[in-house]
Amino acid sequence: MIPSIPKNIDASIVIVQHMPPGFTRSLAERLDNISQISVKEGENNDILLPGHAYIAPGGYHMRVIRESNNYKLKLSKDAPVSGHRPSVNVLMSSIAELGSQEVIGVILTGMGSDGAEALKYIKNNSGYIIAQDEESCVVFGMPKAAIKLGIVDKVLPIEKIGQEIIKAMEV
Repeated sequence: MIPSIPKNIDASIVIVQHMPPGFTRSLAERLDNISQISVKEGENNDILLPGHAYIAPGGYHMRVIRESNNYKLKLSKDAPVSGHRPSVNVLMSSIAELGSQEVIGVILTGMGSDGAEALKYIKNNSGYIIAQDEESCVVFGMPKAAIKLGIVDKVLPIEKIGQEIIKAMEV
């Protein structure tokens, strides 16, 4: 999905991947090499920039905060949430708390329900929610949990999600 995002996107992308320490940096480097946007492992106090994606480092929760006119990343070693650190719920909840109505939440393949509850907060704040379809998932748990909550606007195969993000931003 990330390689299909155009470099001139007027948005920042934040990502949680359930991976252990060490693996998220190599994932970021690989995605950076094959994508139009810049992709990096998030660092504490990174200022979010348009056309950039930030992956939560393995072993750290990642949150987005507003400081002055900037959105910044905050990393922590707080306790795992539902067995996860990083946790999608932690990241998405921090975004929902910012109160912005210009948020697109995307939930992809994964085991369990991490992210579903926080996506509900984003949806209640006029956010737009996209879930990966069962056919293109390796494990349908996380998208299925969000779909069951009735908060998902579009269910799509992975190869169409990048296009949908761009389309949703044009509305």
